[in-house]
Amino acid sequence: MSKPPPARYRTTNWSSHNAALRKRGSMLIWVDKEMAWLAPHEGRLGRP
Repeated sequence: MSKPPPARYRTTNWSSHNAALRKRGSMLIWVDKEMAWLAPHEGRLGRP
């Protein structure tokens, strides 16, 4: 028995979609300028 194909959802009413996203609320990200990233140097290039 094979799995059914996954459902595909397409947005057709963009104004309603955007209004629903605005109604959902906003998400604020607070960034502190005084915060410092003090990762130890490993001697290699790239992401730690």
